[in-house]
Amino acid sequence: MEWRKCYLDVVLVPLGFLITTTYHVWLWYKVRTAPLTTTIGRNAHGRRFWVGAMLKDIDRRNILAVQTLRNMIMGSTLMAATSILISAGLGAVISSTYSVKKPLNDTIYGAHGELMVALKYVSLLTIFLFSFFCHSLSIRFLSQVSVLICIPGQDPMGPVTAEYLTELFEKGSFLNTAGNRLFYAAIPLLLWIFGPVLVFLCFAAMVPVLYNLDFICKCGKGGMHEKPNGEYV
Repeated sequence: MEWRKCYLDVVLVPLGFLITTTYHVWLWYKVRTAPLTTTIGRNAHGRRFWVGAMLKDIDRRNILAVQTLRNMIMGSTLMAATSILISAGLGAVISSTYSVKKPLNDTIYGAHGELMVALKYVSLLTIFLFSFFCHSLSIRFLSQVSVLICIPGQDPMGPVTAEYLTELFEKGSFLNTAGNRLFYAAIPLLLWIFGPVLVFLCFAAMVPVLYNLDFICKCGKGGMHEKPNGEYV
């Protein structure tokens, strides 16, 4: 009987994960093949130019560069703090014997046995911990950039070059994006407490929202036209 109650959880939750995973695999493919059609690719392109522009006149733009990096670090710090606080709360719930781990009532679809309830909270905890890990590494790389960005102008022949700073900046930005995507994936799982149907609906609704945020609309007549390599003319 318990296994029959798990049918919806076994089918709908993995299907929701499959939908969002397929979308992100396709997004990664588009970023690699046609980067300028996506906001991620264009932002990465702009960041590479940003590092070069800051280094050309670092004596006058050092404050601007550090403040920009500080704002990015503050954003990653906020997300890291939120993730670890939620993880601590979930850890407290898992280790407790309170009735909060029990279903609200018996009318909620899906299984509510001890094993399934534990799986729900452990899955949430794992994703939030990985999100915290990505944001922590992002803070590390961005902090290194903020310290080293003034060095190339002082020592042009030194080991700290514009290419090295660009690589650090890209790693920090990528980890920040990965941490945010993991955080977004945990939001539908929060609804798993109320049943697997809401999880699937939330995953399905999240894909078109992310698509509108991740991809740049093509212009019509008189506007820019996309080339096969993703560039615009």
